[in-house]
Amino acid sequence: MTRVLITNDDGVDAPGIRALAEAVRGRGYDTVVAAPAEEQSGMSAALTAVTEGGRVAFETRPPGYAVAASPAYIVMLAFLGVFGPPPDVVLSGINRGANTGRAVLHSGTVGAALTAANHGARALAISLDVIAPGELDSGGTAFTITDDASLHWTTAADLAADLVDWLTESPPGTVANLNVPDRAGSELAGLRRATLANFGQVRMAVAEQGADFARLTLERGDPADEGSDVALLEQGFAALTALRPVAEAANTAIPTQRAPH
Repeated sequence: MTRVLITNDDGVDAPGIRALAEAVRGRGYDTVVAAPAEEQSGMSAALTAVTEGGRVAFETRPPGYAVAASPAYIVMLAFLGVFGPPPDVVLSGINRGANTGRAVLHSGTVGAALTAANHGARALAISLDVIAPGELDSGGTAFTITDDASLHWTTAADLAADLVDWLTESPPGTVANLNVPDRAGSELAGLRRATLANFGQVRMAVAEQGADFARLTLERGDPADEGSDVALLEQGFAALTALRPVAEAANTAIPTQRAPH
């Protein structure tokens, strides 16, 4: 039976991971949940943990293991057998907010998936779009954030659970990134393969700067290229992007090493 580890970067008590675990268990997979005890967003693949005497602390909560560590660290612990048999598949999410474009470099959700690939596993990062059109606020932000209780977590959870068989049949080290619009499953335009947008849905900008400080804000990025993950989300599609795990760039020319004089 396929062994599935479910983790995230929003924390073990986040609604997204609960919905994902319920959907995956409902498909009959051998499932274990291990996620940060507290939110660890933006951690990328950082290996950080709170230790006491060299011990990483974790406790059992209703969703699963609450671990005082970053998502990537938790994945590493899972492959060391800390939470039972090592997983065949790692699902990371459901993140509160889309992880799109080249900005996925900074995502703890995606970082956990890439870490799984380093161990030869298949992995899927899952994110739900929470940005809705809105009026300009005082900070110049042209969007609003949808309340958790109103989000369609089950839409993303069901899509992800349906992809586990595909992942299992994929080559070892396969990593994919799934972004899902916030709408009922019956209202999705479909599932499409996507390219990475130049950056993401939003980007940082300097709102105010002084001699000894800077205040940042978020603003919408440039119009997305057709077929990119950002563009497909805007069109109502769930966007699936295959990511390349970290590897050497074999075809890059480098200077010839010189012998010491």
